[in-house]
Amino acid sequence: MVVKDAELRYLRRCVELAAEALEAGDEPFGSVLVGADGTVLAEDHNRVASGDRTRHPEFELARWSAAHLTPEERAAATVYTSGEHCPMCAAAHAWVGLGRIVYVASSEQLGAWLAELGVPAPPVRTLPIGEVAPGVPVEGPVPELTEEVRALHHRFHGSGA
Repeated sequence: MVVKDAELRYLRRCVELAAEALEAGDEPFGSVLVGADGTVLAEDHNRVASGDRTRHPEFELARWSAAHLTPEERAAATVYTSGEHCPMCAAAHAWVGLGRIVYVASSEQLGAWLAELGVPAPPVRTLPIGEVAPGVPVEGPVPELTEEVRALHHRFHGSGA
């Protein structure tokens, strides 16, 4: 599958949510859960500044979907997100049976940006989603919005570039 122009609105919302997280003093990540009919079901942004490093939006959407959607609805849903799922979020996504993932920036891109800024590596190794959850269809990165996501991470980590 290829990201369609109509899907860019969901990805733009993810970037908006990432900016909201940044404005709240948190790491800039945002995600949107969309049903098979195109309805936005839930959305969230990073909340790790609270001290709970598991408060990623992708993890929250996986939990929300498990509580509110049938297995069939979860399988037909798409998670749009500003950044590729980390291993924890990819595992949660697969365990609850969510469908496709579409991300703006890859973990590889994020790692390169953070290395440029001298940010230490995270405590968990970054892996492509397919290595953690091989059955999940994945699309990304999406070059139309990648620069906006890069700029948010540069702002968060003090570069402003």
